[in-house]
Amino acid sequence: MKEKIALGFGDNVDYEIVWDSKVIENLILEYDIYNNELDIDRAVNNERDLVISILSFLKYGSGGERIVASSEVLEGFAQNFEKTITLGGTPVRAAIAMRKLGYTSALHLVTINDHVRRLLPQDCPYVCSNTKDSLHPHVIIQFDKGNSVKANDIEICSSQSNRIIYHHDDDNIAMNLNEDFSDLITDARVFLISGFNAMQSETLLLKRLESLSNMMETLPRNALVYYEDGGYYEPKFRQVIFRALAGKINIVSLNEDEFQAYVGRTLDLLDVFQMKDALAELQKLISVPVLVIHSKYWALAYGEDVANFLGALKGGATMATTRFCYGDGFGIEDYKRIKHRSPNKEGAKFAKALNELLGDTTACVPVAEVEPIKATTIGLGDAFVGGFLSALLR
Repeated sequence: MKEKIALGFGDNVDYEIVWDSKVIENLILEYDIYNNELDIDRAVNNERDLVISILSFLKYGSGGERIVASSEVLEGFAQNFEKTITLGGTPVRAAIAMRKLGYTSALHLVTINDHVRRLLPQDCPYVCSNTKDSLHPHVIIQFDKGNSVKANDIEICSSQSNRIIYHHDDDNIAMNLNEDFSDLITDARVFLISGFNAMQSETLLLKRLESLSNMMETLPRNALVYYEDGGYYEPKFRQVIFRALAGKINIVSLNEDEFQAYVGRTLDLLDVFQMKDALAELQKLISVPVLVIHSKYWALAYGEDVANFLGALKGGATMATTRFCYGDGFGIEDYKRIKHRSPNKEGAKFAKALNELLGDTTACVPVAEVEPIKATTIGLGDAFVGGFLSALLR
């Protein structure tokens, strides 16, 4: 029997950097960096640019994803810090999270190496589009609320925990697809599309989407297709994807940072009237049956028949919060513990008000109230996807 969950398409090796303010301060002095240079949208062509970018994200307390000029920049930077090697990419992280609940899944990979072979769930079947081993590490900077740096005229204290992802990943930029994946998805009840965000050529993207459409012909007619957004090298590619896959995607999912990028402004995530207007605006930009948004306070579905997704929203929020509290090492008992915790008061108040305001077009659930000693901000969106999709099968 084939897998009921199919996850595509990219994967990678992550270098999870252990934050060290002293190292960052030394780099500020070494590169003679000053406050007026901080720019969250600065191109990252060398290590100096990378430090400036990190400081800019730290200043605003926001997370994001950026493509750098070369992997060599990242390899050199990572040598300054302690690091943990893990697997990244929404499909792989979601698969690892779901496996903790007893669910296996079929995977499409673009990168294979000894790290992938060692860390991937051993009973999850996969195909890979790359015939040779390769390594293009993603450097992930995680900072906690209250992390501070002080050097030259720069003095920053982070307002909240978050993470930044930097990479130059040739495998994900090319995003070669292996149409043998078609043989693994014939029984799939849920099908994840993600990972096209690193691509840089529209011509190549269209070619890949044609190949993807061909694969999807083998999906069961009632399979639910779930598209997870990401930080795009070319933001306009989102609309290219939506046009190419029009009528084939059931759900588009995004986090709070991606949501705000779509509408082009900072939102008060606890203001129901701001959210009402922003959701209507987002729906005009993304024409799919259901939009799913996951934030630190709540998770919601907006669109058609969304009451059907209340359990999945709860499952996604529980999985992401469990990872937030316990990191990679969480187990089923940790998940159950978080599942039964009381909701955060602000999120619960917002969810109740939004559900009453928007009626049948929205389903919103609050995130559990937690105060971890050491928060994990890496892979929360991926964990949400794993929790959401596995809950659909339940």
